[in-house]
Amino acid sequence: MLHFKRALFIYNCTAGEDNMAQKLSETLHIFAQAVDELIVLNSASEAELQLTCVKYSDQVDLFIILGGDGTVHTCINSIAPLSVRPIIAILPGGTSNDFSRSLGIPQSLNEAVTELLNGSVIETDVGKVGESYFMNFWGIGLVTKTSENIKSEEKKRFGSISYVLSTLRTLNQTEPFHYKIRSTNTELEGDAILLFVLNGRFIGTTELPIAPLTPFDGKLDLLIVKDTNFAAFKELFALQDPLVENEQLAELEYIQVESLEIVDPIGSKVDMDGEIYEETTQRITVLPGHLQMIQVNS
Repeated sequence: MLHFKRALFIYNCTAGEDNMAQKLSETLHIFAQAVDELIVLNSASEAELQLTCVKYSDQVDLFIILGGDGTVHTCINSIAPLSVRPIIAILPGGTSNDFSRSLGIPQSLNEAVTELLNGSVIETDVGKVGESYFMNFWGIGLVTKTSENIKSEEKKRFGSISYVLSTLRTLNQTEPFHYKIRSTNTELEGDAILLFVLNGRFIGTTELPIAPLTPFDGKLDLLIVKDTNFAAFKELFALQDPLVENEQLAELEYIQVESLEIVDPIGSKVDMDGEIYEETTQRITVLPGHLQMIQVNS
């Protein structure tokens, strides 16, 4: 079992989180057995969460984040620029909890704590865009419009199914856009409805059938979807075969890169880990093994 001298357990309790007391009761007593000094803090706002991450990053060995993809994204963007970064453990506390799934973390809180403490620390890649960071994905097109079209009442009532409902609403509204991408040895150009730069394996709780995709290889995975027809879905599932090359694809583009430049589109809204940003930054790079995170051993 992993053991730590000092750890910060942080959660973001906002209005409407009636079950937070239950979540804490399921987790804190188990972590207390593996940590000599456990500090528990509630950050009631995004600004407070950012300040807490910066303040404690060089004071603790372990940073335990209880929250969904938005909370994780805020914490990562506060910790990643720092010179001293603690080990990070993610406890799934949101709707999709996508990057926690890429780390093999069970979605039951009680099971997640036990498995994390019996897991292993692994150097994990981070995507960097300008002064921002992402763990799971950077995307434009259909994914951005889907995030914007999610209805809060559906998300509260139906959970991850709300993303499916939003996608169905959005499909009829999505217009193709022109893309031009440059990487070290490749230039891609055409029209698409969706462009992903991927680090994690899950989007909206669904695992992507892409064999080489992993956040531990020092690479980002560029996936461009040209259409939503059956042929595109067939090609996506063909990527389960690691020997499939981009030249064999007609409805998709798929390559692995260490960095890339977005030549076009410029100025489109961007979705990073479920958070909407207003501008398309031209250069995206991977920071190999930039953060140490706890992975559940399979």
